Amino acid sequence: MQKWKLLDSKYIIQRPWATLRVDKLELPNGNIKDEYYVLEYPTWVNMVAITAEKKVLFVRQYRHGANQIMVELPAGVVEDGEELENAARRELLEETGYAFDSITYICELYANPATSGNLTYTYLLEGGRKVQEQELDHSEDIEVVEMTIEEAKRFLFDNKIGQSLHSAALFYTFQKMGLLS
Repeated sequence: MQKWKLLDSKYIIQRPWATLRVDKLELPNGNIKDEYYVLEYPTWVNMVAITAEKKVLFVRQYRHGANQIMVELPAGVVEDGEELENAARRELLEETGYAFDSITYICELYANPATSGNLTYTYLLEGGRKVQEQELDHSEDIEVVEMTIEEAKRFLFDNKIGQSLHSAALFYTFQKMGLLS
């Protein structure tokens, strides 16, 4: 198995939330792929946040790509130069108003490595306490949802979390916590 050789690369659109490039590639068998489209996204963090009262924090929000109101994990973009753990704590504070005692790395995943190269990092945060109101961006409308760990597991197992990276994050976290048999 060999990597493909990049022969040329051009940006079609470069915007903060939509960057698309087209690459010209040579495959190991010598064939040329003239147009291979790649979406570029920033690095993301997903947080499985468990409060001091042992409640898992979720967020309910509208997702236009799916045209659905969804329950998801708190998540967000890592800003340029920001440490991953700091991004996780900042995003949780902004979206939920909670600050957390401890943070543990869980996993890193690609959303779709065939067409994008960004990573999403998952952290488990425990011991959360509400310390402020939400600080949402002008385009955010987020409702905080609390569930017991058993309710969160049931929600996951009943396939009610439509965001695949969030489902995977929960499975990995619950496995690490010894909550899956």
